[in-house]
Amino acid sequence: MTFSTTPPVPAGVLGAGAPLPYHRMAHVTGRHRWWRPLIGTVTVVGMWLLLFMVVYVVTYGVGSAHGYPEDSDEAIDFGPTLNTALDLTYLALAIPVVLLAVRWVGRRPAGTVSSVQGRLRTRRLGRYVLVALPVVAAGTGAMLLVPAGGGTAGTSGEVWVGLDRYLPALAMLLVLVPLQAAAEEYAFRGWLLQAVGGLFRSPWIAVLPQAVLFAAGHGWGTPAGFADLVVFGVLAGWLTVRTGGLEAAIALHAVNNLMSFALAAAFVGGLDSDETAADLPWQLAALDITVIVVFTSVVLWLERRDRSPGAAAPRSFPEGADASQHAERVVGSTTS
Repeated sequence: MTFSTTPPVPAGVLGAGAPLPYHRMAHVTGRHRWWRPLIGTVTVVGMWLLLFMVVYVVTYGVGSAHGYPEDSDEAIDFGPTLNTALDLTYLALAIPVVLLAVRWVGRRPAGTVSSVQGRLRTRRLGRYVLVALPVVAAGTGAMLLVPAGGGTAGTSGEVWVGLDRYLPALAMLLVLVPLQAAAEEYAFRGWLLQAVGGLFRSPWIAVLPQAVLFAAGHGWGTPAGFADLVVFGVLAGWLTVRTGGLEAAIALHAVNNLMSFALAAAFVGGLDSDETAADLPWQLAALDITVIVVFTSVVLWLERRDRSPGAAAPRSFPEGADASQHAERVVGSTTS
């Protein structure tokens, strides 16, 4: 299994030199230095923690003022729907944090973390969502029927929450889950992959560390669950480099999470669970890995069929030119 990128430069792009694959985009302006990924990572973590604390303090104050009780962790308990909305919002804060770190610390256009075209390619994103929907739906249906842990993974015996409670929860999930999934992709397949890729030419060296950190970030559950998350991180990273952007990884992550959350929200107590993919038994982990592999195979087939030229970006500055001004012109003039 090898990486490949397609070198043709899109029409109208001013550039010189060999094209840059996604994981090497830190070099697009010529301002990259070895210390930028290190300082940038500290900046990403620090800014996210700061925003997290601001939102937490504000919501705690609002909840206390309105008489909401505290839970066992001494946080305000707004109920399952609002608690889930807050958890998703905390994670979604990573999107602006990563974009700012790319711009301020990386000294390059923020859009270069989205794709080699300097922006999120919405047509590709839509196409990959259409691929993910039937694949994830089939996998979710199979998981509901597979025996696991002495029973089945289905929801038989659970109590339906009622349409009046389900529809508001579903509306919230439709808005926030894609943002949460995208935020994790920007943090792991975006910032971390490009941070390591800025130091090493091999795409595998860039892909593997973020996959392990992604799995660890979901907690230590079962060995099978951890392996499932590592596989997701590796294949999502591979697709990101191969397709030249985050769109495929975001599509699979968002559709998978949305279906999982939507199913959980349908039953009493479903949104209160703190289990993650890290806690999957081996039967469900094997099914989830199958879904990931099928999605990856279909996306790669589409890429080969279309022979898409969008997997690499031209080096954005000729010798002797002002690198930053030239990079801005490059990412502003490319099309998907």
